[in-house]
Amino acid sequence: MRERYFSIPRVLRGNRSENAPFPRIPPRSRRLCLHSFSLLPGSDFMTSTQNPDRTPTLDPDAAAPAGTQTLMRGLAVVQAVSGGARDLKEICARIGVARSTTHRLASCLVQERYLRSLPGVGYVLGPKLIELGFQAREAFPMATLARPYLDSLAEQTGDTIHLAVRDNDEVLYLEKIPGKKGLEMRSRVGHRMPLAATGVGKALLLDTEEPQWKALYRVGAPVSSRAPGGSQTWEAFRDRMRDYAAKGYAFDLEDNEPSIRCVAAPVRDASSGIVAAISVSSTVPYMSLERMRDMVVVVQGVAAGISAELGWKVDRG
Repeated sequence: MRERYFSIPRVLRGNRSENAPFPRIPPRSRRLCLHSFSLLPGSDFMTSTQNPDRTPTLDPDAAAPAGTQTLMRGLAVVQAVSGGARDLKEICARIGVARSTTHRLASCLVQERYLRSLPGVGYVLGPKLIELGFQAREAFPMATLARPYLDSLAEQTGDTIHLAVRDNDEVLYLEKIPGKKGLEMRSRVGHRMPLAATGVGKALLLDTEEPQWKALYRVGAPVSSRAPGGSQTWEAFRDRMRDYAAKGYAFDLEDNEPSIRCVAAPVRDASSGIVAAISVSSTVPYMSLERMRDMVVVVQGVAAGISAELGWKVDRG
């Protein structure tokens, strides 16, 4: 009988040289293998007896093409592992796919570094996902990603909205949306101010230790709300920061500019680390202490929405 030749998928070749002999694969296993990896019609996943221009066949059990179904199953495996599934039995139970199919998909994902298989542990997310995660993060600059949330907050409050990040010992403003109340603040995009003297700066410092608070207090101590332009003691600043850190927000009580108050909250990424902060600012007549307390939940909610875009999960809090 004339033997049919077919191309071995790269994920099966592994580190074997191109000219090295490959073990004979039984016809049934060959068909199953090629079906599992038929994501790209016309590529080396296709046998030489198939037409590269052939349209993907439909799975009788699904409305999507077979290749799409395989892709979705592969993604489901990754999602199951990210949710804590560590062995084939648990992955199968979560995604509802046969063990043999799940094993082939998991093996492919390990080969391509989307998963790892660790002795004594099982399947865990692989380094390829870390690489892609950083690339995805870089592809969405913070200001661009946050802008829809900031616009919504500005529309809801009518106040000035800020987005800022930490730059060494200072706050760097990435975005500013002026309020609708005819107020002018000295902040502007690209402008820097001392961390300890601003609401967004304090929000950026909520996770840091007290020695760093003290060092930054010395760099730019906030003024007192009771005496605009006056100084505030380290002890008073420390006590405020302790309270803010415990509650997850920060106030600017005329600390940076006389008559200007703001409510700020931190923005976190997938590591739960603080990477930015947002604030709502207005003058004392429009920003009473009572309104500031009411605004805390609103500002924290918007910050949480931006954080979710960066991969943060509430339960990691």
